[in-house]
Amino acid sequence: MKIEILKYPLIFKRPAGTSRGVLKTKDTWFVKVFEQGNPNEYGLGEINMFKGLSSDDHDGFYKKLEEVQQNPQFFIDGLHVELLDLPSIRFGLEAALLDFQQGKNRMLFPSDFTKGDVGIPINGLIWMGSAEDMKSQIRAKLESGFRCLKLKIGAIDFQQELEILKSVRKEFNEEDLELRVDANGAFSVDDALLKLDLLSQLKLHSIEQPIKQGQLAEMKNLCEKTPLAIALDEELIGVNLQEKKKELLELIQPQYIILKPALTGGFKASEEWIVEAEQLNIGWWITSALESNVGLNAIAQWTYSLKTNNYQGLGTGQLFTNNIPSPLQIEGERLFYNENKTWKEPSY
Repeated sequence: MKIEILKYPLIFKRPAGTSRGVLKTKDTWFVKVFEQGNPNEYGLGEINMFKGLSSDDHDGFYKKLEEVQQNPQFFIDGLHVELLDLPSIRFGLEAALLDFQQGKNRMLFPSDFTKGDVGIPINGLIWMGSAEDMKSQIRAKLESGFRCLKLKIGAIDFQQELEILKSVRKEFNEEDLELRVDANGAFSVDDALLKLDLLSQLKLHSIEQPIKQGQLAEMKNLCEKTPLAIALDEELIGVNLQEKKKELLELIQPQYIILKPALTGGFKASEEWIVEAEQLNIGWWITSALESNVGLNAIAQWTYSLKTNNYQGLGTGQLFTNNIPSPLQIEGERLFYNENKTWKEPSY
């Protein structure tokens, strides 16, 4: 077997505001798995190392990309051991191998979803920006048919963000519109509980990662006292052994966890989180992490195979000017796989 890894810079259609700054481009890597002598028939995956967020964002990442290409069989055989601490590479290679095994046609988990019969309900994502910009995004999503919105908060004045949420709630109650917010760790420990109380008055569904990851005692305390359901996101990054996953969830006892396969180490690694969460009656959903359509396709097919009815965070495929054309399409608030549309293979 051979492995080829090639870098592909994704270009945003419009700057994407997060609590970590404004993104205009984002590097990703495509990984191809093929038999020696037959490079035109390959399994395809995406190594989505997210700078400033992935636990494998360090110099060793680039060295490991070279090692994987130089010694492919070693890393294929030891995928979940040798790449345990390199979640983005593990995710990309796992998907590429599944694609190779299933027929090299980007059909990793054949189902009613890949037949085009069923769509996956997804939330509409509202990026951080000025108050007017965020309101404009909200109007556009509502007009498109979304009934679950996720707002990135923490970049502008909190009172302004509250007012935006209040204006949405005045028009749509919680039965008509599910509202989620993502603070990306922007709240301080000192004022987090007060902010959670104010947000809870707006009948929100949940808040992701209100305080920065790594403050385990403080997050445990918040989850015990919060009037608003808390979902762990960044807190899961870098926790790769199943026993450590169990320990973390038993300690903090969050209401939800959010799984991003590129950051948690792929499908097998994410399913370990699900097993531990369900034993503790902790809810969960799946979110993409600014992958191209290659990674999004793999995540969406896997998500459907889990048979969950929650709104998922899988709507990022329209963000890039140079995304890979694929059968994925959004209709209303659902992500569909249109088998009448074809893949265009990545060119470098």
